[in-house]
Amino acid sequence: MNVLVTGGAGYIGSHAVKALIEAGHRVTVVDNLDRGHKRAVHEKATLEPVDLRQTGELTTVLQRDAIECVMHFAALAYVGESVDHPLRYYDNNATGSLSLLRAMHAAGVRRMVFSSTCATYGIPEQMPIVETMPQQPINPYGWSKLFVERMLADVAAADPGFGFTALRYFNVAGCAADGTIGEDHDPETHLIPVMLEAALGKRDVITIFGEDYPTPDGTCIRDYIHVEDLVEAHILAMNALHDGDARFYNLGIGRGYSVREMIEAAKAVTGVDFKVEIGPRRPGDPPELYANADRIRQDLGFTPRYTDIRHIIETAWNWFKAHPKGYEKE
Repeated sequence: MNVLVTGGAGYIGSHAVKALIEAGHRVTVVDNLDRGHKRAVHEKATLEPVDLRQTGELTTVLQRDAIECVMHFAALAYVGESVDHPLRYYDNNATGSLSLLRAMHAAGVRRMVFSSTCATYGIPEQMPIVETMPQQPINPYGWSKLFVERMLADVAAADPGFGFTALRYFNVAGCAADGTIGEDHDPETHLIPVMLEAALGKRDVITIFGEDYPTPDGTCIRDYIHVEDLVEAHILAMNALHDGDARFYNLGIGRGYSVREMIEAAKAVTGVDFKVEIGPRRPGDPPELYANADRIRQDLGFTPRYTDIRHIIETAWNWFKAHPKGYEKE
């Protein structure tokens, strides 16, 4: 299949490109390289440095490469930044996706797998989160993704030949098991990379934001899914798409790990007793967030391979040890 991957030079997108090519698909990457890395893009993929808001250029690429399905990862994804710069997030994530849909319509492309987020749920009233729960985002990032979900649903309702799947996932973690690609953000805010940077001596200390939550050890609990499991789910969703599909799935391993559990696992994997301090709670941090992913298991047969957090951290540690300065800084 001819697949266009938006954001294919980013963390998750680059792993999707790798998996698609290894599965025999022909891949075109669209990425404005604002936060992506050329070196993360598989050598067999075609890279087009196009911004999603360039509708005409997108249409040309879609037509030229006879694209049959779009896998849409491109987005700004820092929650705090979205609060400080909401218009930037609505412009890039929502307006960019609208431009992409217009280009797809012009090029006659009627299949999409959309990388959505659990942030569309806001702060759920109960755990685990199921797809039928209310979606009440508490930040512009979550709203920008929910707007795209609504656009997709409306397009599908108007065009019975259009089909899409939106995947709502939680904390993505780990790196390619073969060590070829990994995670490189600036700034880095994800817990596992932050801990591994501390283990490498690149950070003096890591902070636990609150230890008085109503959880067994007082720290927040989150659902972590390995990036390779995540992209496998996207490919399963792509292969299952039919005319008129409007599917929504949660992705996760169905249980959570606390911040303290994550720290102990990282120390065990790295063999480094890095320094940890306690800080105040962050506003809006729920005590627990984890998914019920039964629907995608029942519909598509998806079962994550990585469920042991140490195994997930090990794949990240292999990447960070080999690439302590990331991609472009080596």
